[in-house]
Amino acid sequence: MDKGNLFNCTNKTSIVTGGGNGIGRACCKILAAHGSNVVVSDLKKEDAEAVAHEIKQDGGNAIAISCNVLEDDDLVNLVKTSVNVFGGVEILVNNAGGGGAGRESPYSISVKDFARVFQLNVFSAWRLSQLCAPEMEKRRYGSMINITSMSSINKSPNISAYASSKAALNHMTANLAHDYGPRGIRVNAVGPGATKTAALSKVLTPEIEAKMLSATPIKRLGEVADIAGAVLYFASPISEWVSGQVLFVNGGGIQTLD
Repeated sequence: MDKGNLFNCTNKTSIVTGGGNGIGRACCKILAAHGSNVVVSDLKKEDAEAVAHEIKQDGGNAIAISCNVLEDDDLVNLVKTSVNVFGGVEILVNNAGGGGAGRESPYSISVKDFARVFQLNVFSAWRLSQLCAPEMEKRRYGSMINITSMSSINKSPNISAYASSKAALNHMTANLAHDYGPRGIRVNAVGPGATKTAALSKVLTPEIEAKMLSATPIKRLGEVADIAGAVLYFASPISEWVSGQVLFVNGGGIQTLD
């Protein structure tokens, strides 16, 4: 392999869901910095537009698309528009998701609440993978990257919907790697540990952070750039013989809210 092209994403197009903030924004920017055209998809169009503007100011190529991953028409439009603008899709980062981590007591949430978390974190990723696969085949390059979570293997209270949905995403990743591998498409996942995002800041206290760091060999919480670096690894040619894997990015430790 030409070492000059190990992380080269030039002439490849990336779709990043939830790209307007946090981990998604960092993924958009690092992929653009390594040459990819980036489709910044977000529920909030203005957030997506802001990230696309930043990328273009830095000399990259990007467009912003409003997308609710719970709406199939939006997912279809996302892929169709990406192909129309950039000619194809080679990289998919299924980052959009949600759940009430730490707030999912089975005594208070409903079946509808539980199902919605799976729709956000599992169903949308499966559907977008299905929509992108034919386009990746045409381009003879495909990398699907699902953003999962350390909660998928941790055990904690009040997080049963989110944690089990992310565990399902891990297993879906491994199985889709078998479905799409023969067609030249890799499917992997990145599992963030406790990462400094707006979502974490809502529940993080100094006491919780201290406990997290006590079980973390690298004595800091994650930054969004740490997660984006792992996404770049899976997106780029350096990982061309890696598929069906979950890479946990967690400072070598375990961080939970309890």
